[in-house]
Amino acid sequence: MAILGTVGLATLLPARGGTATGLSHATVFVIGLLFFLYGARLSPKAAWDGVKQWRLHLVILGSTFVLFPLLGLAAEAASEPVLGPDLAKGVLFLTLLPSTVQSSIAFTSLARGNVAAAVCAASFSSLAGIVVTPALASVVLGGAVRVDGSAVTSLTAQLLLPFIAGQVARRWIADWIGAHKPLLTVVDRGSILLVVYSAFSEGMVSGVWHSVSLPRLGTLVVCCAAVLAAVLTLTGLASRQLGFARPERVTLVFCGSKKSLAAGLPMAAVLFPGHALSLMVLPLMLFHQIQLMVCTVLARRWGHEAELPQPAAILTARPAIPTA
Repeated sequence: MAILGTVGLATLLPARGGTATGLSHATVFVIGLLFFLYGARLSPKAAWDGVKQWRLHLVILGSTFVLFPLLGLAAEAASEPVLGPDLAKGVLFLTLLPSTVQSSIAFTSLARGNVAAAVCAASFSSLAGIVVTPALASVVLGGAVRVDGSAVTSLTAQLLLPFIAGQVARRWIADWIGAHKPLLTVVDRGSILLVVYSAFSEGMVSGVWHSVSLPRLGTLVVCCAAVLAAVLTLTGLASRQLGFARPERVTLVFCGSKKSLAAGLPMAAVLFPGHALSLMVLPLMLFHQIQLMVCTVLARRWGHEAELPQPAAILTARPAIPTA
């Protein structure tokens, strides 16, 4: 609801002139702060302990950075005649992103999955995404993405260096972070809303939203839902074929089917220049809403099923027939 409200605010009162310039500088700052906090939260010990589940992590990373991009290429080719190049490339871009952290862990816990493995898998995905997502984007998106020296410098300065700084500072601020989780949640969500407002304001000022008709928007929703349905189905089948126990199957489905809005919006702000940004991130925001609604239903149902008592074996014996 906050994201939708921010979009509405940007539609009615977009930032212009000096306000837009100040907003751009603020966005750069909060992106760096966001990745600093990611680095400070990730415990090296927890990451090292998670290596024990290496098969599970490899499959989740394969779903995130191999299966998803392949589906994204197919979705882009199928939808571009209707959506146009910018929105179709936005669909492809969302499939290149790392998995979420908070929602992957929350859904895994709700569904009674392996929470420790989910923490490690989501953390690995976020860490890998800092490098893998821009690399994949430069390959599959071609001229749509800015891959010159300034882009590499921006990615390093806004994403990688703050993350490393957070890891270094963790020894001094880990306790403070643990004691102020609600405040950090506000920072997380506030940074996302700031990026959303900035992107949609720029889109309104440049007039790109006049090109998004209701039929195109409906097609985009169907496209995002189809990608999610395909990933949920394939990860569910793979988890059974590979012989994972139920808790690990739950972890694979939820961690392997998510795409991070928190990481995706800052990366898009760095990679995509000018007015194209607002259209490029629209598929990601729609996918984010769809995955939250669908996975909430699945997690609640699976969690309820896990709490049901297992049917006990009913032993019956033939009664003895008394004899004379």
